[in-house]
Amino acid sequence: MKKKTIIRTIITVAVIAIAFVAVARVLVNNKKKNAEKTAIVAQSDGAVAVRISVVQQDTLQQDFSANGNFIPVQQLNFSSENAGRITRVLVDEGSRVSKGQLLAVIKADQLNVDVESAQAAYQNAMADKQRYENAFRTGGVTQQQVDQARLALSNAEARLSQARLKVSDTYIKSSINGIVNKRFIEPGAVVSPGTQLFELVDISRLKLQVNVSEAVVAQVKEGDQAKIRVSVFPDKEYTGRISFIAPKADNTLNFPLEIELTSNPEQLVRAGMYGTAIFTAPARNSAILIPRSAFVGSVNSNQVFIVKDSVASLRQIVAGRVLGDRVEVLQGLNPGDKVITSGQINLSEGTRISIVK
Repeated sequence: MKKKTIIRTIITVAVIAIAFVAVARVLVNNKKKNAEKTAIVAQSDGAVAVRISVVQQDTLQQDFSANGNFIPVQQLNFSSENAGRITRVLVDEGSRVSKGQLLAVIKADQLNVDVESAQAAYQNAMADKQRYENAFRTGGVTQQQVDQARLALSNAEARLSQARLKVSDTYIKSSINGIVNKRFIEPGAVVSPGTQLFELVDISRLKLQVNVSEAVVAQVKEGDQAKIRVSVFPDKEYTGRISFIAPKADNTLNFPLEIELTSNPEQLVRAGMYGTAIFTAPARNSAILIPRSAFVGSVNSNQVFIVKDSVASLRQIVAGRVLGDRVEVLQGLNPGDKVITSGQINLSEGTRISIVK
């Protein structure tokens, strides 16, 4: 029993000794750090240590980019204009079609009967007009009766043209050159006016749809060139032409913009793919730039400290664009001025400073 008690005592003493050594090391390190700080203060003779940056004048050229999706320049949702039963469908999904090509046929028996009836009415109206005109020459009818006969003939002709037009609409023909992306009908299906029949797209010409900020809109115009990168073809670079800029921003305060692809060799780029448009802003002759960290508080304060005769002097400036970690200065600074970039929290007008290199 005594032996166990002695062992516990030895272990406790060892733990206390180890803890004491650790505390002693921390105290020694803290003492060294305090001594270093004291030495710095002594060297600076009570001045506030700061870092500075020399104001530079540089030429600016900034690229803007925006992401979006490719869409066809022409896309058509083809719908039926008549009611009836589909008798023939002549194309499948993926089929290439040309303008005027027959795609499908709707049964037109009733419409043909309407054409025959309108044709008969037209012939009868024409005969009546001729009889009234002959009778008018001999005084058998009045001018008013002749005019009514002519009006009846005109109405009959219009009804005949309308009936023929409805028959022609039963032959569904493509109005663009493109590809059948989707087919919504099968032979035997009954359709009504407005029923969607096909979705046709023309991928020979594509455009990239993006949304850009007001800063980009202010730098570009319709007809400008833009570089285009396609995410699935990172080793290829395409070019495009800005074909549309929205006159009004959307709910997110961005402006819809479209860039038409100039060329699409082998039609590798397809509608729906993801792309990035890169706009090159015109280079500005010169601009004064300072680090963003030079501002007192934030860029919106438009205040910086400059070094003047080894003291801090508060300067009111006018900030321009924020370019990453640098800010354009429109007014208040000159090239060669030294702005303070750290330690501003300890400064006021006239505070003595020492520059840390």
